[in-house]
Amino acid sequence: MLRCAVFLFAALLSGTVAALDYRSVGEATILFDAPSHKSKPLFAIAAGTPVEAIVTLDNWVKVRDMKGDLAWIERRLLNERRTLQVRAESAQIRDKAEESARLVFEAEADVVLEWVEPAAPGWVKVRHRDGQQGFVKAAQVWGL
Repeated sequence: MLRCAVFLFAALLSGTVAALDYRSVGEATILFDAPSHKSKPLFAIAAGTPVEAIVTLDNWVKVRDMKGDLAWIERRLLNERRTLQVRAESAQIRDKAEESARLVFEAEADVVLEWVEPAAPGWVKVRHRDGQQGFVKAAQVWGL
């Protein structure tokens, strides 16, 4: 009986902890307040912008942006390519995943960077659209 209760508790707990599902917008588009082109348009979103997928319903996905706004987008307009958006006033991209490493470039708030790979704890390797790449503190970007 105790084993069954432990199993049930573990199953319930694992169901409440879901991995965040981030995608990027494939092309500039309008987001809507419901999963239909007949619904109210809310705002435009730029290509490459990272969003968190919350709910998928047929050909539509409810997403959250960096500001926390929720809206619907057609599933076909999302892609698996991971991008990150600078949430800090200015993010420092360094040549190593270390605070004391040489500064490669700085990215202003809202700049979109391509996620390359995870790095040391608290850091991520990114690439700017002009080709420069380096490591940024995870706390300075959104979309991880």
